[in-house]
Amino acid sequence: MSRTTTRAVGVVSRLAGMAATLLVTSFLVFSSLYLAPGDPASFLVRGRSAGPDELAQIRHRYGFDEPFFVRYWDWLGGVLHGDFGRSYVFHQDVGSVIWSRLPATLLLIAASALLIAVVGVAAGIVGALRRGTRTDSTLMLLVTVGAAAPAFVAALLLRSLFGVKLGWFPTIGNGTGVLDRLHHVVLPAIALSVTFMAMVTRVTRSSMLEELGREHVEVAVSRGTPRWTVIRRHVLRNALGPIVTVSALLVSGMLVSTSIVETAFGMSGVGSLLVTSVNQMDFQVVQAIVLLVVAAFVVVNFLVDLVHPLIDPRVAAAGSAR
Repeated sequence: MSRTTTRAVGVVSRLAGMAATLLVTSFLVFSSLYLAPGDPASFLVRGRSAGPDELAQIRHRYGFDEPFFVRYWDWLGGVLHGDFGRSYVFHQDVGSVIWSRLPATLLLIAASALLIAVVGVAAGIVGALRRGTRTDSTLMLLVTVGAAAPAFVAALLLRSLFGVKLGWFPTIGNGTGVLDRLHHVVLPAIALSVTFMAMVTRVTRSSMLEELGREHVEVAVSRGTPRWTVIRRHVLRNALGPIVTVSALLVSGMLVSTSIVETAFGMSGVGSLLVTSVNQMDFQVVQAIVLLVVAAFVVVNFLVDLVHPLIDPRVAAAGSAR
């Protein structure tokens, strides 16, 4: 079997696995409505007393009186066509509700991803190259503190110091206009990325140290090759595989953490929408957001599997050998 055929079979198998994962996830997400305590119809009356006839009408209006698999099939068909249903609270299409909040969340994730890629990777490289020095010890101390700091703790500290005490950054809202939005997103992005930066720094340092100890690196150094040339061509390039993989998976998982940060900074994004929808039992919105989060994670994981062999040819060679 040729290498091209092997890669094509691998891509098809990964696509099949991704589709199966999303199908199972959709079933679990939809089933969560029935796992919640109480009658879904009683949530829609918002605490006021309702007689049996009114509850029966609500069940019929929203299809709660239909068999489970019929409702799941109808919902899944709508999702595949981009229709996630209608919000019980906002009385709008779920897609419209989420779409209106999505830009703020994407900006927050993009700013956090930039911090992770620049600060996290750079700190890991410096730590590996200065191993055993005071600089390395200081970085590892900061990494330990950052990895142990929950996002809400970082958000509170940043708000208190840079927002309230120093007044350098706004502490609530999304802002208006490009520059104002960027100004508003600085503190939330730092709060969201602190833990992830620490993880990427640790992975980068470990991967760099592993490559620095390779025999071919020592040979290149002994032959008089400039240090930075060796690091760029032989160390950093070979270390990029684990770094890119971990960074991509962490960024894809940020959608969950945005709920904490957006709530702490009063941002109107998908994360805060998820918290609001859970508190108000807006099941249609909750189901859509959870499904989108899982889909984003699965798709990113699939893309990483495709890109990894291109970054590190040794992975492709190992796959061909198997």
